[in-house]
Amino acid sequence: MNSRQRRGVILLLLSVLCAFGAFAGVLSVISDVNSKVGPEVTAYQLKANVAPYTALNSGQFEKVSMPERWLSANAVTDLREVQGKIAVTQLRAGSLLQTDMMVAKPELRAGEQEIAIMIDAATGVAGKITPGATVNVYATFAGEREGDPAQSKVIVANAKVLEVGKLTALEPDRNSTSFQMTQAVPITFALNTLDTQRIAYAESFAEHVRLALVAPGSDGTIRPGDRTYQLDKDK
Repeated sequence: MNSRQRRGVILLLLSVLCAFGAFAGVLSVISDVNSKVGPEVTAYQLKANVAPYTALNSGQFEKVSMPERWLSANAVTDLREVQGKIAVTQLRAGSLLQTDMMVAKPELRAGEQEIAIMIDAATGVAGKITPGATVNVYATFAGEREGDPAQSKVIVANAKVLEVGKLTALEPDRNSTSFQMTQAVPITFALNTLDTQRIAYAESFAEHVRLALVAPGSDGTIRPGDRTYQLDKDK
């Protein structure tokens, strides 16, 4: 083997060694990336905005894949978790679904009925009453006869709110001279039979129906003597 052939063999061996070195470098980079990123898992993001207290369903989300280590501990990876849930706040399109974005939808218990009434948005709700909240329902009535004082009554105490509907603009009654709501929100309650009748009566005959939010964990019990109020008795 002459000197030219020996140089060719040496160059060939060097090329092979370089190729192995480059291949080993690529494998090292891939291994490093995998160790930093880790395996991918399935998550779900919103296709469009979802309003607060809206019932959730699987059609509102799309599947995405991302490294497991990038997901928060409360990320939802199984869409079965949205069954029977509602959004607790405004959900934005493109946001990853997390368990703290939703709560279980309130349900009826044995002996309860659903009843929905329209409540004045300005004075009766103010955006603070949500599904699952407990409220006292107040109604004001004119005197039965001319000259009789008006009364405010607690129609139902500790009423459980099931749903809060969308703000609705109401058409004014031009033939009416009494106060009328211009915007109202449908509120659905879970009540026993007697309280359901009280709510229905108040909606039909009261001049105003308003809700008072009961603080969570507090005792909203009202004494019998405090259920009716008249201004002339407030000394």
